[in-house]
Amino acid sequence: MKNSQKNIHSALVMNSLLVAMIALVGCQAEKGPVEKAGKDIDKMTEKAGSQIEKAGEKIQDAAKGDKK
Repeated sequence: MKNSQKNIHSALVMNSLLVAMIALVGCQAEKGPVEKAGKDIDKMTEKAGSQIEKAGEKIQDAAKGDKK
C-alpha cells in the first residue's frame, strides 16, 4: 500500500470508530419508554419465576410428606 492509501485507510478506520463511540454514548444518555417497559417486564418475569420456583418446592415437599 502507498502512504496516501494507508493514510486514507487509517482515517476511515478512525472515523468509523469515532462514529461508533458517539452512537454508544448517545444511546446511554436517556432511557425511553420502551426500555423502561422492558425493565418492568424483566422484573415481573423474575418475580413470577421466583414464585413458580417456590410453588415447585412446596409441591416437592408435599409429595415427600413435609409441610411448610
